[in-house]
Amino acid sequence: MNQLQRRKQQGFSLIELIIVITIMGLLVSLVAPEMMGKVNTTQKKAAAAQLEMFSTALDTYRLDIGSYPDNLEELRSSDKSRWDGPYLPKSVPLDPWDNPYSYKKPGEDGNPYYLASLGADGKPGGEDDNADIVYSF
Repeated sequence: MNQLQRRKQQGFSLIELIIVITIMGLLVSLVAPEMMGKVNTTQKKAAAAQLEMFSTALDTYRLDIGSYPDNLEELRSSDKSRWDGPYLPKSVPLDPWDNPYSYKKPGEDGNPYYLASLGADGKPGGEDDNADIVYSF
């Protein structure tokens, strides 16, 4: 067997593996923060879209019943007369951070209701990922 044939049978050397792993680590460290930022942005957009869906369902409920529901579950089932639901296709989902949406009737500042996702921490207020996403009229 000549030197070239023996080299092909040995596989990668330790230094070659270390170089490849180092390059992969550098790529991950450059790409991962950008991708994590996209995930956070996507979660905020998903929460805003769900809040818009709830708002439409709430308005339809009000048109049928004459008032807004006491809680979001009434969009799925209610014993009130003139109820023509369900107003949501599925049960009320959790927000993208697996927290329940916040709904209060009446809302603040003369609004008929308050509808929000409390962000990643599930608590009122906060900044960045923990910031509330409030449906605005």
